Amino acid sequence: MPLQTLPVISLESEPAALSRELGESFSTFGFAMVRDHGIDADLIAQAWKLTAEFFALPDAEKRSYFVEGLGGARGYTPFGTEIAKGAKLHDLKEFWHVGRDLPSDHPLAAMSMFPNVWPSRPEGFRETFEALYAEFDRVGARILSRIAVWLGLGETWFDPAIEDGNSVMRLLHYPPVPDAESGAIRAGAHEDINLITLLLGAEEAGLELLTREGRWIGVSPPEGALVVNIGDMLQRLTNHVLPSTTHRVRNPEGERAKFSRYSMPFFLHLRSDFPFVTLPQCITAENPDRYPVSITADDYLQERLREIGLKK
Repeated sequence: MPLQTLPVISLESEPAALSRELGESFSTFGFAMVRDHGIDADLIAQAWKLTAEFFALPDAEKRSYFVEGLGGARGYTPFGTEIAKGAKLHDLKEFWHVGRDLPSDHPLAAMSMFPNVWPSRPEGFRETFEALYAEFDRVGARILSRIAVWLGLGETWFDPAIEDGNSVMRLLHYPPVPDAESGAIRAGAHEDINLITLLLGAEEAGLELLTREGRWIGVSPPEGALVVNIGDMLQRLTNHVLPSTTHRVRNPEGERAKFSRYSMPFFLHLRSDFPFVTLPQCITAENPDRYPVSITADDYLQERLREIGLKK
């Protein structure tokens, strides 16, 4: 694999080859680009349309869907709220979160699994994003099954770990930035908290990852393809065999600075009560266990949400 080139991997590849290709890309870059994922193009097109329509609503109307105390887990989060861990300036974005709906008597419902919030307009918002959430869930589980094989686990190893997991789909709007003299950027350098992230919308330039050699390289998938990256939870579970790579969304230049940027990441999470125990096959004399003390996925999530300014 060329040092600075992310491969575009087909999910329709033969299973053993798919595991190998994903494992090599993730272990090298922490990222992969994935095509032939099977999410319906018409559903994606409708999701983009409704995303743009929602963020074009009056600010007061959008803010009516902001719920204090949820740490941004559901509904609307206003512009300038989130900040990258360790950063001094807030990101130049606003977003909407859709999560997993669980019955109120479900044992995980009290662990950051809040009921969804739905806007009264645009029409069809709930139906579209419930369908897209289910598709992201399906594709994410399939990718994890191939990662499991690459790690030497059974292909269904992750199934119980993510069943009723606290996964979140984010609809992101980065408004135009004709002058960013403050030094703030659309999304400061950060790593994701979750297990893996599946992203639609990276065709618009701006997403960059930091290589092990310390160089920023652009991530530009073919139209309709997914960008998938390892999150901190999978990095922890694999004792850094699969790295959670630093990435950012830089500001556009020239005419593109006058335009909005939209993207849709799906943050695939473990069950909230999942206990982190480092995978034995990822522990060696050269790579001793970095995490001998086990915590739950929800404990880890709450700690990180405080670090990025979504919880106090």
